[in-house]
Amino acid sequence: MASILRVNTLTDASSNNSTPMATVNQGTAKAWVNFTGQTNTAERDSFNISSLTDAATAKTYPIAFTSNMGNINYTGSYFQSGSVTGTDYDHFNNNYVGGFGSRATNSFGVHSYSASSAIDVARNDTVIFGDSA
Repeated sequence: MASILRVNTLTDASSNNSTPMATVNQGTAKAWVNFTGQTNTAERDSFNISSLTDAATAKTYPIAFTSNMGNINYTGSYFQSGSVTGTDYDHFNNNYVGGFGSRATNSFGVHSYSASSAIDVARNDTVIFGDSA
């Protein structure tokens, strides 16, 4: 049988530190994914991500949510690192730039570049914050 715990505020045992549930809800990541962007785009690990597609060199989209976001005004971070030679563990190079492309309530896209050229990056990490649907 399922249970529901309804509280307005979480507090520690001494009642010295408390956090409103709204802060907990708004401050947690709604989705994240670690994936390889080379050869065959594949998830290494994720939360609330149902699938991702390698659209073209340096373009991964859609990255689809398992549970949709409430609107397209969510935010997040996107990081790339790793080798451009095929393995992400031979050295790490953070001379990449990238960012979000398309945003929808059910998915988003990312793009990566190095020295103004589109490039597939070995290690990609992204996290999403915002309102869940």
